[in-house]
Amino acid sequence: MKYIRTLGVAVSVCILAGCSSTGLKLPDWIPSFSSAQPAPAQESPARARNGATTSDIKFNDGAGDVTLQTVDFRPGTSSTTVERLAKRFGCEGSTGAGLITDKGPVEIYRMKCDNGTTFMAQCELRQCRPMR
Repeated sequence: MKYIRTLGVAVSVCILAGCSSTGLKLPDWIPSFSSAQPAPAQESPARARNGATTSDIKFNDGAGDVTLQTVDFRPGTSSTTVERLAKRFGCEGSTGAGLITDKGPVEIYRMKCDNGTTFMAQCELRQCRPMR
């Protein structure tokens, strides 16, 4: 009985110490932490912060070259609420309200109106109000 207890303690010490002092090899199912290296970070392709695809428009406005970045339409959780809010403020739009920030507790929406103006609203926990 005493031999089994001593053997158990010796095996435990060997596993904890990595068997470096005894020259024993660890089983394959026990990870070796001494040679573990973190995996190199992979480069991800450039994307807009909110995950939408973007495109660049370049033109000359007389003062120099200008680059305009456009973000594709992306509906959000409160898009229909913002569209109803915009209608109350006289903004009718055919494309709807698109999310321009990351999804989260505070979101900002933009809607192009048919009269050429832009309506923006901020929604915090699905409670939307117009931005001035």
